[in-house]
Amino acid sequence: MNSGRNGTRTASRRQLLGLGAGCLAGGIAGCLGGSATSNGDEGPTAVASFFTFYDYGRRLAEGTAITVENLVPTGLHGHGWEPDPSIQRRITDADAFIYVGPEFQPWADRAIETVAGETSETAVVNAREGVDLIDLSRGLDEDEAVENAKDPHFWLDPQRAKRSVRNIAMGLANLAPEAEEAIEENASALEADLDALDADWQSTFEAADREVVFLAAHNAFGYVADRYGATIEPLVVNLAASGDVRPADMRRAQETIAANEIRHIGAAVFEPIRPAKQLREQTDVGAYFPVTPYAGTAESWAERGWGYFDIAREVNLPTFRILLGIDSPEDVRFADYGRNFEP
Repeated sequence: MNSGRNGTRTASRRQLLGLGAGCLAGGIAGCLGGSATSNGDEGPTAVASFFTFYDYGRRLAEGTAITVENLVPTGLHGHGWEPDPSIQRRITDADAFIYVGPEFQPWADRAIETVAGETSETAVVNAREGVDLIDLSRGLDEDEAVENAKDPHFWLDPQRAKRSVRNIAMGLANLAPEAEEAIEENASALEADLDALDADWQSTFEAADREVVFLAAHNAFGYVADRYGATIEPLVVNLAASGDVRPADMRRAQETIAANEIRHIGAAVFEPIRPAKQLREQTDVGAYFPVTPYAGTAESWAERGWGYFDIAREVNLPTFRILLGIDSPEDVRFADYGRNFEP
């Protein structure tokens, strides 16, 4: 064990890389929308490669000297983003790097390899360590797969997300043993919030008046379908899809929309909006409403201080209640990104 820059005892970086989830250090300076989330003037720092796990990390660090930063800029999708070289330096300078596990973000994998070859003691936390993943659903592009054809979007399932909370909490406690009690209390509160969100999703699908939800987005909601026994049809199979929709995908969409008399669909906030507009032009769809796999934060959301749970309840759940025929669009008020993403 080595003495860390903040006086805590930490394993060497190579030891930490081998240990996976138990290897973290604390937070860095930035947060929702790029401003700092700091719990003290001094203390360990951590950077996160993905909004969801940044948000979990900052909540776990509340009341401690740990600081956490989201590396992904406001308004960008954390999966398809490719950072500039300055991000590598921020990772190297941090006490820890929280990421979504191997193969999900190629730039994060490269950053870990770079850290392993340098002299800094940046620890690495794999938020996906030990999570039970589902198989890649039919039609999802293999480029989206991790761990031998598994679906990487596990954090959309609140129960699976609880494992990532424990992974990050373990790493934070290893970094700052004096904060272990506070971290544990925060972890328990976070898990309770995930249980409550799970109940909200469950009651929503139980009240559904429709059997099929259609999303003008890539196939990131497989875990929602799996957890709640739902049928969620995506328009495109790969996040990299942009521009006009392929004719085969459009034909499939038209058939699904017609067969299920779908009039309202979801559209991803941080993905190209052209596909949703095409469906309005070429099918009986009358409007699209916002969905997000919690892969980033919009400027307006950051200004309100919205985290994972706020976005779930202010964006995703209201949209799904419309798509499932529970609520009329006229009765739902979005803070922004409302009907056809109008204010």
